[in-house]
Amino acid sequence: MKTYEEINEKIVSKKAVVLTAAEIIEYVEEKGIEKAAKEVDVVTTATFGPMCSSGCFMNFGHSQPKIRITEAWIDDVLAYSGIAAVDLYMGATQLRHNDPANLDYPGEFKFGGGHVIEKLIRGEELQLFALSYGTDEYPLKEIRTRFTINDLNQATMVNPRNCYQNYNVAINTSNKTIYTYLGKLKPNMGNLTYSSAGQLSPLLNDPLYQTIGVGTSVWLAGAKGHVYSEGTQHASAVERTANDVPAEGAGTLALTGDMKKMDADYVRGVSFKGYGVSLALGVGIPIPILNEEILLKTTIRDRDIRAQVIDYSMDYPMKTGKVLSTVNYEELKSGTANILGKEVETASLSSYEKAITIAEILKSEIKDGSFTLNKPYMTLPPNQGMKSMKVGE
Repeated sequence: MKTYEEINEKIVSKKAVVLTAAEIIEYVEEKGIEKAAKEVDVVTTATFGPMCSSGCFMNFGHSQPKIRITEAWIDDVLAYSGIAAVDLYMGATQLRHNDPANLDYPGEFKFGGGHVIEKLIRGEELQLFALSYGTDEYPLKEIRTRFTINDLNQATMVNPRNCYQNYNVAINTSNKTIYTYLGKLKPNMGNLTYSSAGQLSPLLNDPLYQTIGVGTSVWLAGAKGHVYSEGTQHASAVERTANDVPAEGAGTLALTGDMKKMDADYVRGVSFKGYGVSLALGVGIPIPILNEEILLKTTIRDRDIRAQVIDYSMDYPMKTGKVLSTVNYEELKSGTANILGKEVETASLSSYEKAITIAEILKSEIKDGSFTLNKPYMTLPPNQGMKSMKVGE
């Protein structure tokens, strides 16, 4: 019905019709699929929540004399230096040096890689301490300096796994409190937690990866980034419901973008008591309405998206594969859900309010012609499983 080129022409001329994934549901109900598919050009999707598999590359430029960095810490958080002389990678979950972690359980994990990344984007000053063994062409063996993001040649966010397509709901059936990357879980199914924007989430609006692929333009914390690969643990060969939405964790995206163009309101270092540190990140992805089928997928409602409830006291850590129950996102967002006959309090680690804001911002940027779409040059693997770790004897 439409092409990327035709939609981009309308975007550039500021004539594109753009709705958010929250708005499109009622619009299609009112207009019908056929008429809406002709009228609407783009639907914006979004999410904001913890995404542990995130990080950034930084290039510091050469000192005088030069150093080939072999060990480095930024604000006492270890950075990976096994690349070129003054390139470093900071992972979101890296702990600060000498953090007591869970020696005093549950650990507080007050500062780490995610916080370093947030400080960088805020333009705050950080300290670099770096060591080297010294070589003929890189004689300097130690350097300590202070810098901001503006002192770096490049600061590029490179995230191996973001935007999980559906995910576990966590609960605790044991008789003691446990602490996880999905937050504090009370004993005896005292609460459950989840992390998804539900009907606004990007890959739930494009469940078969018909428009989101390698090369797709994304709104990454305020910068225009793109999908550079399938995400790690991308596992599309899963059970799906009648609307093609996966019944469990499935597809993932690897994203990249220029941190110098990012907005710190959508990049937050986070601390999970008893677990560690991470990075909460805002992502928006536009879906071009090329035909009626693609439009229909974007009308998914929370009540039509089911997630698996997993016991994080036993079944998750032991990888038993057992599913305690299933629940839909309408129930999750209501504040309570019935699990095995018990009304359980629910809480989200993902901010739906921020996701709505991101979808609206992306909608505005497309309508004013500043954000055009990229046609993917490679599709995401449509029928791929996920292997377990090989453990030798």
